[in-house]
Amino acid sequence: MTAPKGVDVKVGGGQVTVKGPKGELKMILSDEVSVKVENSEVTVTARNPEERKSKAMWGTVRANINNMVTGVTKGFEKDLELQGVGYRAAMKGRDLELSLGYSHPVIYKAPPGITFASAKPTEIKISGPDKQAVGQVAAEIRGYRPPEPYKGKGVRKVGEYVRRKEGKKK
Repeated sequence: MTAPKGVDVKVGGGQVTVKGPKGELKMILSDEVSVKVENSEVTVTARNPEERKSKAMWGTVRANINNMVTGVTKGFEKDLELQGVGYRAAMKGRDLELSLGYSHPVIYKAPPGITFASAKPTEIKISGPDKQAVGQVAAEIRGYRPPEPYKGKGVRKVGEYVRRKEGKKK
């Protein structure tokens, strides 16, 4: 894969460092693969191509480096929506304050490199250069109040379908 202009990829000390306009990401390399950088061309090779684990790590490391390059150039985003009466999100400095039907507001502190935006009170946009961290933060926020199947209330990804169930009958 070729790194775009403005992106610096370095390999050394058992790790890969990718630096770009949106930040810097590091990844520890597995012993199963070797990575070389020549003329902004990143090459990942398996040390033992016959072994199953080597082949698996070769693909995984290649995909992770590609995600790192994409993250420091474009970044990653996840959108969440809140459904339910009184469910809302608000920014409190860098942190996110969520009203999810509990007796107290839930305050989610922004991890390093992650930014929140809340244009509407029922929408949350999570963005950052690290794909795994953005997804993890989205999953943790969704975990506070996952969508329930009877009324559909909760925190869900934008466009997520929640299968509804019929309630009790008299």
